[in-house]
Amino acid sequence: MSNLPPDMDPLETLSNAIADAPGVVAGAETLDGLDRIESELLGKDSPVGQVRAGMGRLGTDLKPKVGAKLNEATSRIRELVEARRAELEVIEEVRRLQSETIDVTLESVRFPTGSLHLVQQTIDEVVDIFVGLGYKVVEGPEAELAYYNFDALNTPATHPSRWEQDTMYLDWGAPQDEVLLRTHTSPVQARWMQSHDPPVYVVVPGRCYRKDTIDATHLPVFYQIEGLAVDENIQFSDLKGTLLHFAREFFGPQSEVRLRPSFFPFTEPSAELDVSCFACDGGVPGCRVCRGAGWLELLGCGMVDPFVLETAGYDPGKVSGFAFGMGPERIAMARHGIDSLRHFIENDIRFLSQF
Repeated sequence: MSNLPPDMDPLETLSNAIADAPGVVAGAETLDGLDRIESELLGKDSPVGQVRAGMGRLGTDLKPKVGAKLNEATSRIRELVEARRAELEVIEEVRRLQSETIDVTLESVRFPTGSLHLVQQTIDEVVDIFVGLGYKVVEGPEAELAYYNFDALNTPATHPSRWEQDTMYLDWGAPQDEVLLRTHTSPVQARWMQSHDPPVYVVVPGRCYRKDTIDATHLPVFYQIEGLAVDENIQFSDLKGTLLHFAREFFGPQSEVRLRPSFFPFTEPSAELDVSCFACDGGVPGCRVCRGAGWLELLGCGMVDPFVLETAGYDPGKVSGFAFGMGPERIAMARHGIDSLRHFIENDIRFLSQF
């Protein structure tokens, strides 16, 4: 019998293996443990393995009986192992899920969510109103030629705003090629008219620069939103109607506007536009917004001066237009009752998080 011990009865050995297998397999607590038990029961050093190895030495009368019993033992043990493996896989999965369970009732780690700055929110809202009227949003350089910042807008060389102490020049001295940080966004209007035929309907948001000392109502770097409309037969009433629509969209449908005569080099006639106080609706003493005046100064506007149209290459006899300019900081202050421009640049999260 070669590999079989002399005192081993193969049929008895296989019968004992079949009888003992259920208890041994059931004792496996883990998948790794089950693999070891399977090797002990069916491996080459196991009793079943020894019978398998000695099959070639059995007599012809015993070999069929032992072969049939060997197949029975092998199949039975493998069935028991696979059944126990399925049970242990379920147990392992449940154990893993329990160990990795997240208590969703616990407070999660929350990171603060940022938002657009109040000035940018105001710019976006104002621009959206005019885009709804068909205006195009355009931009231009912040480092500008003095020609577009002043000359093309009918600002004479003697105007105080052209003095070095009032304007931030990058290259000052020769009027024909002076470069400065623009003092308003109106140069974009001049550039646009030079390169586009009428009709023109544009709104121009952007950053501007002036030599102002920081205080409650002034900043050296600030924003403007300017608008320009040039077309056939545009009249002053179109300007007032457009700005009334804007005021009612931004401050509320109850808003009214009034125009006060003013002066700007690039518009004639020119006006300051006030909007009725949205907080008290009529000049209530002690109003936090209008301080009892009943009106809020909002922006400057007027009909485009014929000289500006001619400089751009337009014929003032065929087209006319209006322009307006506002500071988003100013109208944000009016709407929210903010008392100082400093709040916009101090980066105080207590202030910014309110908006």
